[in-house]
Amino acid sequence: MAASPKPRSTSSSSSKRSQALMSIGEVLEHINAEFPEVRASKVRFLEERGLVTPARTAAGYRKYTQADVDRLRFILAIQRDQFLPLKVIKDYLDAIDAGRRPESLPGGLRLEPRSVSQQLAHEISGHIRPMTRAELQGMCGASDELMKTLESYRLIWPDETGRYNDHSLKVARAAVTLAEFGFEPRHLRPFRIAVDRELGMVQQATSGLGQHDGGVSMERAQEAAREITQACLRLHAGVVSAEIADMDD
Repeated sequence: MAASPKPRSTSSSSSKRSQALMSIGEVLEHINAEFPEVRASKVRFLEERGLVTPARTAAGYRKYTQADVDRLRFILAIQRDQFLPLKVIKDYLDAIDAGRRPESLPGGLRLEPRSVSQQLAHEISGHIRPMTRAELQGMCGASDELMKTLESYRLIWPDETGRYNDHSLKVARAAVTLAEFGFEPRHLRPFRIAVDRELGMVQQATSGLGQHDGGVSMERAQEAAREITQACLRLHAGVVSAEIADMDD
């Protein structure tokens, strides 16, 4: 569970820091160590969607507070580690902004923007640092044969440094669970086929969204892809759950 936000200091130096305003370039300097792929277009897109609301100078320049930066880091971390659509994240943040205690995010997470820097890595994924193959196997319990199968079907794959991310860990853990119920490595190939089919539908549906207006349009395409993917997952889970329920009839 995330720690409660710390009370504000009453000292004048702390007060000045809390009121300091940053340009969008300064915001990127604060977050790029953790989110190196984020550009100004991403921040502007989040503003367009109503998730971040910076102040504006008389000349129209955006100015961000430390609270805005905390909120931005929260949104980016949730997106990266849970692949949630922005609407889900916005509804959660809107509830917090209104002083309510919202329902937990998918996965049972209940966090607040100011808890990100200290605990989000552990709360969300438990292991953000890229893993070696041996570390991945140690964390999920996959055999060498299962690892080779997962890689051959491209269900998991290393980055250019030979390390694996949290998504690979989730897939490997799921495959280990299936193996415990008698699934053999060869039974995993249909999952790759299903993924490729779904990706084809997503790419077709979003093909025209990222072709104009540079980075902002690309963000729209990526967000649409998240929403479509979540809808596909809900559809799949709903149909399978209904069929399992009918097994008892």
